Amino acid sequence: MNKCGVWLQAVELRGDEFADTSAYPFAISTLQHRQKLTFEQEVSFFVGENGSGKSTLIAALARRCGLHLWAEGKRRRTTPHLHGSLADYVDVTLPRGPVRGGVFSAEHFHQWAEFLDDVSTIDPGQAKYHGGTDLTLRSRGEGLLAYFRGRYEVPGLYFLDEPEAALSPASQIEMLRLLAQYRRRGHAQFILATHSPILMALPGAQVFSFDASGITETRYEQTTHYRLYRDFMAEPGRFLEGT
Repeated sequence: MNKCGVWLQAVELRGDEFADTSAYPFAISTLQHRQKLTFEQEVSFFVGENGSGKSTLIAALARRCGLHLWAEGKRRRTTPHLHGSLADYVDVTLPRGPVRGGVFSAEHFHQWAEFLDDVSTIDPGQAKYHGGTDLTLRSRGEGLLAYFRGRYEVPGLYFLDEPEAALSPASQIEMLRLLAQYRRRGHAQFILATHSPILMALPGAQVFSFDASGITETRYEQTTHYRLYRDFMAEPGRFLEGT
């Protein structure tokens, strides 16, 4: 039975059908397999090294789910996909039909916040909907948390690409609390690509690990991120040996 907040129930990636694996994004070895992901919880994390395909898959999933990707239009005009789109090889299961939601990228947040502040001078309701007025006048971390608190009150499906990029450890803990709160409410689903062992510590969340062999569900304590941070905090000097 589909849980209340799980809008995207399953994803099938037909990576074995890639016609040309020499060009991005089809050259990413993680994605070159036929594999299925099943989402059973309101919060899921994509974890893995840079270049393992986490952000690439998030963009493809968002596109297949009909969600807008900020600044994508400009990217398409300047760098057309000569070999097609990864979304062409992705099938999604949305048992409740079309879903509202959004895609967050730390890379484009400041640009987007400036645009929102301009729009809010004409339509003040937009500012309230997205977390309050003048996001650009706050520190980047404060602006992000204000945006998260406002925008994610709305039921739907939300993809986040490395939201921790502008958050201090204390702010990451605040976001962890926010995700826990929203998970209890069950009104929305969140899929995050992250390197943060703080965020991925959310109890009950699913963790999908990306590496050359494909995408596999794993436990938080088994992730490379958790083990590396644990070992470093226990004995940081060991990591400096030979320098």
